Amino acid sequence: MAEKLSRVPTKRILEGLQSLYPDAHCELNFETPFQLLIATILSAQCTDAKVNQVTRDLFRKYPTPFDFLTLSQEELEQEIKSIGLYKSKSKNILETCRILCEKYNGEVPQTREELEALPGVGRKTANVVLSNAFGIPAIAVDTHVFRVSNRLGLAESDQVYETEQQLMKRIPKKQWSDAHHWLIWHGRRICHARSPRCSECILRPLCKYAKREGVK
Repeated sequence: MAEKLSRVPTKRILEGLQSLYPDAHCELNFETPFQLLIATILSAQCTDAKVNQVTRDLFRKYPTPFDFLTLSQEELEQEIKSIGLYKSKSKNILETCRILCEKYNGEVPQTREELEALPGVGRKTANVVLSNAFGIPAIAVDTHVFRVSNRLGLAESDQVYETEQQLMKRIPKKQWSDAHHWLIWHGRRICHARSPRCSECILRPLCKYAKREGVK
């Protein structure tokens, strides 16, 4: 609950992140909400760079869910086989495309509940789509957001959902989507999982992890 969270200089942390990454944005390449949905499904346990390599040709050949449904599962598997979990992702993507075409006339729904009902779409993917495709405030908690927010002290949880709820309470709603990107960019560039570059981090004086580890 909010009242049990430690006092943290949230405003100063967010200002620091914004100064570091004023141009932070989604690093998956897409032109439509549908393409972002597919790219985000593909990104599970895979880097954005690898997904972008695959979707460059994939989206050129199959830009809509109707186009995807001209493929068999085996054909789609061949298109995305360089991505991990490609068999299950192919199955989920085609079933999602089928639902989009039959239920939504090929459009991507704009509520979390409808998105999460699609095969291969969890809360994180739904939040990515809501935020980046539709401009609806959301905080998608991926591995970077989870790690960095808990290290900084913006969250205090070993659970993804609870981390998201704590971030939503600490961070002003108008900054949810930006903060999501700031935390991801910080995790990819400075606050690495194995060897965080704490000595280079301007947030070090504010960071709970740095203080606990005695980083000077």
